[in-house]
Amino acid sequence: MADRVTVIGWDGSPLTAAARSALGAATLVAGAAHHLALPEVPPTAERIRLGSLALAARRIAAHRGTAVVLADGDPGFFGVVRTLRAPEFGLEVEVVPAVSAVAAAFARAGMPWDDAQVVVAHPRTLRRAVNVCRAHPKVAVLTAPGAGPAELGLLLEGVHRTFVICEELGTEREQVTVVTSDNAPDHTWRDPNVVIVIGGPAGAGDSGGWIAGRDPGAGPRGWVQPDETYGDGRGSGLGEGETELLRAAQLARLGPRVGDLVWDIGSGSGAFAAEAARAGAAVIAVDHDPVACARAEGAARRFGVQLQVVRGSAPHVLENLPEPDVVRVGGGGAAVVSAVADRRPQRIVTHAATRDAAELVGRDLTEHGYRVECALLQSVELDTRAWTETERNVAFLLSGVLPDRAP
Repeated sequence: MADRVTVIGWDGSPLTAAARSALGAATLVAGAAHHLALPEVPPTAERIRLGSLALAARRIAAHRGTAVVLADGDPGFFGVVRTLRAPEFGLEVEVVPAVSAVAAAFARAGMPWDDAQVVVAHPRTLRRAVNVCRAHPKVAVLTAPGAGPAELGLLLEGVHRTFVICEELGTEREQVTVVTSDNAPDHTWRDPNVVIVIGGPAGAGDSGGWIAGRDPGAGPRGWVQPDETYGDGRGSGLGEGETELLRAAQLARLGPRVGDLVWDIGSGSGAFAAEAARAGAAVIAVDHDPVACARAEGAARRFGVQLQVVRGSAPHVLENLPEPDVVRVGGGGAAVVSAVADRRPQRIVTHAATRDAAELVGRDLTEHGYRVECALLQSVELDTRAWTETERNVAFLLSGVLPDRAP
């Protein structure tokens, strides 16, 4: 095992005395090509070009001597420190930090970033990173080859965002460019880069917030809001299957979360769509009725969340939508549920007014390979002044979970 491992962050500024001392004593140096070209790297040291971090960590663990790993920005922030400290390598490291690429990017843009979400995009996580950009007004994306500004722009089709693209921060080739998301695919961008994605309602006020990223306490308490919050202010604007307790059960079955894309088909008043967005998920609300689309947009504004509202009739309108993680089918019946199941989301939830309709949907989900659950939900509203019944709602709640994609 290496006698000593020092990880040095580099942001383009001159190395500190501690970094120069560690580098001068190194018998092995690992880093990118521009790191290994630094004049402070000892000419006699073994050099490792960083590609696979796991392979580099194994070589460092087997090295007899003093090792230094050079990394861009703060190596403890989405950096190499996590890999090097993994139990399978047994390495104890000392870290000389530098300004992170995210902090540098926001500094170049002249913007605060305590209210920003920060995600890493590479080909395996690109879709989830895009979903965060759909759902939040300020996101910093640490990109990778094959998951850069062009790919982000292509996957954000239909959602307008502004990109602040910071290329090769800390080098002589550093460049900051502002483009709209639809124009990003028209350019070739240099790696490494950070993309600041801006759009939608503003985040924290001028005085700032109290927690980095999205404030989990923003907005009213409760997973769902009272029926009178939506529609005409008396709850009468809600459609079938949109009652408060049924929405709560649907949210509990789907469990939307940050990084997910939710389809709300037959969005009606927009109540479910807005509440799924409040959970941090990206949401596409679909309805054929222009009045319903306007209501969904109004619900989003009321709660300060972002929705993409698509007008059209299911199942045809679903063909060009990006792949969902979880789906609520609020209208359209078995034919729409079947079309959704063809797209293989992790979870589907819907409701039926009769047992026969519930059985039809349940059989179709089972044939598509979903594990199906059904419950008969009954809610009774009482006037607590006289404890008399004022309203009764009954519905069959169906949910399907795809075992090979769970949880």
